[in-house]
Amino acid sequence: MDVVVLADTHLRGGLRTRLSEAAMAAITSADAVLHAGDVVSAVALAELQALVPTYAVLGNNDAELVGVLPETLVVELEGVRIAMVHNSGAADGRGARMAKRFPDAAVVVFGHSHIPWHEVVPGGPVVVNPGSPTDKRSQRATTIGRMRLVGGKLESWYLQEV
Repeated sequence: MDVVVLADTHLRGGLRTRLSEAAMAAITSADAVLHAGDVVSAVALAELQALVPTYAVLGNNDAELVGVLPETLVVELEGVRIAMVHNSGAADGRGARMAKRFPDAAVVVFGHSHIPWHEVVPGGPVVVNPGSPTDKRSQRATTIGRMRLVGGKLESWYLQEV
């Protein structure tokens, strides 16, 4: 199963208002999308959901989506338990904190910082942040996450510049 991981898209209009062609191509070819908050627009969320099964959590800029999206979400895709939250807190101690908060998750996806993150917690989950496909802030490039799930395991995780 191929999964696109998004966060911090900040889409005030529809998807195509700010997402690059590369990001759109990845999304439309994916089996599912995980969005770790700050979608911002109900229109953009509906467009994502119309393209591909989409699982999303509420971000701090998602005022329009309060009551629509949960603050945390745990889903099982291809036999892999994936937890999602927007703000995971400070970088220091993040892995241990996420392992404690989501003890049964194999993967924890978060956003908020716009900074890509990949941490393998010994005896715990893989903790990832895809960065942002629309606002790179201090990063070299805008990015999305790509995840391949096979046979109940996370086979691969990587960032794609978009």
